[in-house]
Amino acid sequence: MKDFVDSTAFNAEQGNRARKLFAAVVLAALDDAIADDKKYGNGPEQIARWARSRDGREVLSCAGIDPNERVVSGLMEFVGKGVRTSVALSREESERRHAAASADRAEAA
Repeated sequence: MKDFVDSTAFNAEQGNRARKLFAAVVLAALDDAIADDKKYGNGPEQIARWARSRDGREVLSCAGIDPNERVVSGLMEFVGKGVRTSVALSREESERRHAAASADRAEAA
């Protein structure tokens, strides 16, 4: 029984690692589309073409993202804004930390 639990935990951890790897591929595709948008002006179309392709749907699915039209339009909107994923993620993290610090100060007062 213990071996079954250990192997299940191991498999779940491997699955999470694989999901994170595929999520990194999605972020790289977004960055590439943003670069294309700045260079050629066709970034949203590029990410939409990729997301609707067989490979794109497979990568999105493996990343834990349902590859439907709502997701495709969200990806296109993100690329249209032109903010690199690293900047967007760090800004989001910064805002979350700031909100948590403000809440802590409000409780202390």
